[in-house]
Amino acid sequence: MYDPRQLDDLGRALEDWTRTDLAQALATTPERASEFLTTSSEPIERLYTPLDLADGDYQRDLGLPGRYPYTRGIHPTLHRGRLWTMRMFAGFGTAEETNARFKYLLEQGQTGLSIAFDLPTLMGYDSDAPEALGEFGKCGVAVASLRDMEILLSGIPLEKVSTSMTINSPAAIVWAMYLAAAEKQGVRPEKLRGTIQNDILKEYIAQKEYIFPPEPSMRLVVDTMEYGSRRVPQWNTISISGYHIREAGATAAQELAFTLADGMEYVRWGMARGMAVDEFAPRLSFFFNAHNDFFEEIAKYRAARRIWAHEMRETFGARDPRSWLLRFHTQTAGCSLTAQQVENNVARVAIQAMAAVLGGTQSLHTNSMDEALALPSQAAATVALRTQQILAHESGVANTVDPLGGSFFVEALTNRMERQAREYFARIADLGGVLPAIERGFFQKEIGEAAYRYQREIDEHKRVVVGINEFADARPLRIPLLAMDPQGLERQVDRLDKMRAERDNGRVGQALDRLRIAAQGTENMMPHILEGVRANATLGEIVGVLREVFGTYREPSWE
Repeated sequence: MYDPRQLDDLGRALEDWTRTDLAQALATTPERASEFLTTSSEPIERLYTPLDLADGDYQRDLGLPGRYPYTRGIHPTLHRGRLWTMRMFAGFGTAEETNARFKYLLEQGQTGLSIAFDLPTLMGYDSDAPEALGEFGKCGVAVASLRDMEILLSGIPLEKVSTSMTINSPAAIVWAMYLAAAEKQGVRPEKLRGTIQNDILKEYIAQKEYIFPPEPSMRLVVDTMEYGSRRVPQWNTISISGYHIREAGATAAQELAFTLADGMEYVRWGMARGMAVDEFAPRLSFFFNAHNDFFEEIAKYRAARRIWAHEMRETFGARDPRSWLLRFHTQTAGCSLTAQQVENNVARVAIQAMAAVLGGTQSLHTNSMDEALALPSQAAATVALRTQQILAHESGVANTVDPLGGSFFVEALTNRMERQAREYFARIADLGGVLPAIERGFFQKEIGEAAYRYQREIDEHKRVVVGINEFADARPLRIPLLAMDPQGLERQVDRLDKMRAERDNGRVGQALDRLRIAAQGTENMMPHILEGVRANATLGEIVGVLREVFGTYREPSWE
């Protein structure tokens, strides 16, 4: 990328600068610390120059936007042509309450839906199950039946709105509810756009909201991939998620490596099913965290695109350029938010969101300032949405493609991030692949050690967190928090009771029997799940059948 003679000249100039200008500056004004680190505890050099990119090749390593290897973005015009989808994560209490929040956010300029589900839904229980006691609607909306999904989406034109759903173990069932609700609206499957997270591997690695053992869980994921590629062609049937890996304490490099390793495992399973890679790969999408370290995060996204493009083309033999594209959603870092001085979180979120935009994200959720205390209030969610709109329309960051491309610092970080990810790929391969590495606790141990190191740096004041270990303020802060309908659970239980009494229970039993037979064999289960949903079988009933066949998973203990 650079003339060797010019690099030699630069090296001599740098040596002279170090002896003279730098030495004089340090003598009069010592640096603030003996070592500077990223959020991931990686060292940051004082200065970056072309010498840090001496082995680089522009076309090989960067290329042009919209061209392989997509380091500079997957679209030639990026946000000059179309802004990212502003997809605010929302869900609480009953379907009625969340439906009202959705409509409010759409009126305020949100451009896509993102549904958060409560813990019973995430774990496959109906709202009135004993296991759901005390958890109704607390971390998202309760959806136990097709009727709940219909209410949740009432008055929302599904042919015009892209919808993302953060659901994993029961993803196939909740997606079937969405498809059936769209049918009732008269919207054909090929018109639907959206994403189900459906990333079960990261549940075993980080979030722990699994139900079934890994192999049958992966079978369910592949069933959705196969069904979606043939019946719902605009739907992303997996959003391979690094977000929760990072929230669990991973470094940026671990988030990058473990997420892409999971993505490649889904590709292997899809191909093992007999699907051509280009049949399903274009609908794979990714979900990344945006943490506090501005430049490290941008480098992570750029490295992710380059690695994925190379692996899909060279390792998996994809020939459709759409299969090479790493498309991703970003959410700002919930784990970075503080309950102390919550207004400071607005600044944190703005910085993180700008990193996501400069890194080339396709859609973005900005956390609300109060999320360390409660689910977002309407006022806090509005400020978070306005943060995206200010970035889009006032900051200028969307006016050019990859504005930090070519920065000596950013390119050096990008290269380091790719190198660290590939080192992790080799370690995972040595353990036999992703599933054996999960069973041996490899990912969990790596994340745990990183989380411990980060917290220790805060405790030892090697890392400043404003309002926590520096610039603290003991005065209590009072802000309005979200209040849910206290009668919501009662209404939800009444609705379930009424539905069970009025439905054709013979039809429900037959649908569940057919699902059981399919689960015991090798047939794709999605048509049978959809049949059960249409018959008004509940989430808990469908999951119950699969639990009977597949069993449940208990994480092994490790030494």
